[in-house]
Amino acid sequence: MNKLKTEVQAQVISGLVEGASIRSVERMTGVHRDTIMRLMVRVGNACGELLDETMRNVDARRIEVDEIWCYVGKKQRHLTPEDDHAETGDFYTFVAIDPESKLVPAYRVGKRDLPNAHAFMHDLAYRLKNRIQLSTDGLPAYVEAVERVFGSAVHYAQVVKAYEADVAGAGRYSPPKVVSQEKTVIIGRPNLDLASTSLVERQNLTMRMQMRRFTRLTNAFSKKVDNLKAAVALHFAHYNFVRRHASLRMTPAMAAGVTQDFWKVEDLVAL
Repeated sequence: MNKLKTEVQAQVISGLVEGASIRSVERMTGVHRDTIMRLMVRVGNACGELLDETMRNVDARRIEVDEIWCYVGKKQRHLTPEDDHAETGDFYTFVAIDPESKLVPAYRVGKRDLPNAHAFMHDLAYRLKNRIQLSTDGLPAYVEAVERVFGSAVHYAQVVKAYEADVAGAGRYSPPKVVSQEKTVIIGRPNLDLASTSLVERQNLTMRMQMRRFTRLTNAFSKKVDNLKAAVALHFAHYNFVRRHASLRMTPAMAAGVTQDFWKVEDLVAL
């Protein structure tokens, strides 16, 4: 059982959800890093249960989907035959966002393959109240996954962006420029003027800023996939229920009608 006072636990979790590393939080709070990790996993797992229970019958008209890369243990190109390829290497977090309420009703951490794309779409469909317009990038697995899960009960368009190629390494540490964008109708009759992945791509930036293990060019990467999953659950619970969105002046969960009240970090710690 964790012996830390509630206010200290809240300080630790607040540091983590604002993008501080575990060792930074250790220096700021005086709490040992092993205790911080155990607390993060406990609260993160509870947040995962919270999201599973509350993200249901979501009233959304449009959903944008994308995936964001990270890795566990070591990058994919460094894996050896002796490594557990299912538990290490490149991992992706599939993310769905409602561009109106900014709510994230579904996400999934796993490999970038058809089984995970299908499981993600199945989970997303389970949480939606009505027929939606869906926008994704050009990942081929999405087409089969959407057809399997939604059938014809969706308006689906793919948005494929072409980026400016780097010249002699220029722009390596800055995002490439979009030079063209192609929108393709896949299922139903989506409004191509509304087909977009821009907001979910902006959510990817939020994830990289607020989860240290997603920050590039650091040694803060996840060492275990269970820790990664707990951190992602903690992030999205904080994002949906605690963090006030500037354009909404409320949390995404309030904008979507999931809750009527502002939550605090202490509420997540108490789960």
